Amino acid sequence: MSVRLLKPGMIIDQSFVDKTNRILIARKTALDDFLINELRKMGISGVYIREGKEEPEDLNNEITPQAQEVIEKLHVPDRTKVQLSESVKKRVSEGIQFIYSDTENSSFVNTAETISDELMKAITENDAVALNIDALKVSDEYTFKHSVDVATMAMIVAKQEGMDENDIYHIGVAGLLHDVGKSKIPNEVLNKPGRLTDDEFAIMKQHSVYGYRILKEKEGIPGEVLMGVLQHHEKINGSGYPMGVPNQQICPYARILSIVDIYDALVTERPYKKGFSQSDALEMIMSMTHELDIDAMKCFLNSVILYPVGSIVSLSNGEKARVVQNNPSYPLRPKVVSIRSGKVYDLSEDVNCASVIIME
Repeated sequence: MSVRLLKPGMIIDQSFVDKTNRILIARKTALDDFLINELRKMGISGVYIREGKEEPEDLNNEITPQAQEVIEKLHVPDRTKVQLSESVKKRVSEGIQFIYSDTENSSFVNTAETISDELMKAITENDAVALNIDALKVSDEYTFKHSVDVATMAMIVAKQEGMDENDIYHIGVAGLLHDVGKSKIPNEVLNKPGRLTDDEFAIMKQHSVYGYRILKEKEGIPGEVLMGVLQHHEKINGSGYPMGVPNQQICPYARILSIVDIYDALVTERPYKKGFSQSDALEMIMSMTHELDIDAMKCFLNSVILYPVGSIVSLSNGEKARVVQNNPSYPLRPKVVSIRSGKVYDLSEDVNCASVIIME
């Protein structure tokens, strides 16, 4: 389409780069008046525009023989990830719903421990050291799904930190129960489909205290679990809640739980907000070094696999590429191979690839 006919809201179907290959306008960007004017300044006469509904692409059929040869040569399997069978997911889902529906039940503690046992087996049976959060879904109900996600991620991060099996198991219990205090929050606040007022947020912030009080009355709940539940919203700079304690007074469980709790909340879609992409959520976590424990953050980043080996991604230079190797230290920047040219992009190590990012 001629640039003079462009209108705000149109979706561009090509990328524009400068002489150093930096992306100026990425493919699939929604144009606005500013971008249209910039295209005119660049002397661009016409651009491709996306229209209609995109048909799913079978990109596997587009891999050239040349690219396939490079892919096979450089392919390095991912680290072992947590796998939950459908039967385990069913048992975990039923168990977590039972816990949150009746906090006074005499089987409360046993049920939490049984679920943590199931998750521990999934981690130890294949020596899992990483996870793909998309594969963990056990329920469509946010509270239940969130609790299992947080528990599983916390256990993997604890393993990365070198905690012993007893601590890994118990941080799983803390993750499962970290939001149990929300059962004491009025439904009109808990389920409000929009931003909370200051007064409502003050009520919501009490859920960690309520959770601590609920669990303190139970026999067999270790002190580390109690403190993890109480402090999972504390920040190392003292800006958290409910007590606003600084770094030295935050327990090890809470340092991990706070990170995985924030991450899972960011990526999960709710009635009042869209979920962030996993890559955007990771970048937001990495920007919070003044609030979150840096050692726990590093272990978390080493635990997450965003782009599994074998998946096909879209690069900011317009190319499609297959992931052939992940770098645990840089989860956002794996090694990939163009499915057409066979060109290798080592996004974490090659300085020539510094301006190339994964778009989706």
